[in-house]
Amino acid sequence: MIDLFAGCGGLSQGFRAAFDPVLAVEHDHAAAATYAANFGPEHVHQGDIATVTDVPEVDLVVGGPPCQGFSALGSRDVDDPRNALWREYFRVVRAARPRAFVIENVDRFLGSAEFALLRTEAAAAGYELSWGLLLAADFGVPQRRKRAFVLGSRVGALPLPTPTHTRADWVGVRTAITGLPAAPASTTLPSRSVRAFGRTLPGDFRGLDLHVGRNPTPLSLARYRAIPPGGGRFDLPDDLLPRCWREKRTGTTDVMGRMRWDQPSLTIRTEFFKPEKGRYLHPEHHRPITHLEAARLQSFPDTFRWRGSKIEIARQIGNAVPPLLAGAVAARVADHLG
Repeated sequence: MIDLFAGCGGLSQGFRAAFDPVLAVEHDHAAAATYAANFGPEHVHQGDIATVTDVPEVDLVVGGPPCQGFSALGSRDVDDPRNALWREYFRVVRAARPRAFVIENVDRFLGSAEFALLRTEAAAAGYELSWGLLLAADFGVPQRRKRAFVLGSRVGALPLPTPTHTRADWVGVRTAITGLPAAPASTTLPSRSVRAFGRTLPGDFRGLDLHVGRNPTPLSLARYRAIPPGGGRFDLPDDLLPRCWREKRTGTTDVMGRMRWDQPSLTIRTEFFKPEKGRYLHPEHHRPITHLEAARLQSFPDTFRWRGSKIEIARQIGNAVPPLLAGAVAARVADHLG
């Protein structure tokens, strides 16, 4: 298979049991380095997808074109040039002539003009499409992350996978992160480095290397202590509210939110280490979740190797497709292709 806009390799991690990656394309240096650490550097193109000209024929192409232009958290700019990167994705599809392809994106993609154009392009190339929204928690991921998937096939209709879990047996945060030290031993990653694609960067890190914390101010710590399980900024007393929250009594309830032990987390985004950005407080301890806890909530194994700074690795974790969700899609595709 080919993995485009591969990031750190969430899709490849889920698909590797059924498909052998022979080309991966990722522009971001740290993300490409992480991918290479886990899947080998030989087939990784670190650079702009537009510069990829030598495309092998494969059975499958997968990828998640950048979605910032569609995201509810982004500008939602219909003219954002990143919206059209699916065209580069499909250029590779035409060259590789796979029997099937998989596109992952935010839910708003399915209502966009770009998706309508993609449907036309795919039909002209002989692909039948299936699409819909998949909730990661329905496939064993301890996270309520909802994403759009488009499955294309030129060997018969390829339906989306059927959920393996229901709300009654969703995997909770407790299952994912219990047993880790209550207090991270450090606020920094271990001091080590590695060369990848002509540059030196921090790494490799795995497991407890990523269980790193922050140094909250006394005010932040007081706010953390005031938040009950499942609570958020509306639980803070007036004397702990910043002026902007004191003057605006409406808005999202997830800001400065605390997770619940026995429920999946909400979506893990790229700034999960900042409680003011979402429901990222540990269910019990008075701190935000660590990089290791976020990776586990994304269903990455502790053996997965990471490269980059703390911020770069956080971005990789938050942008990734949960491997367990990817694995469910992979099983469906592999069964279809035989």
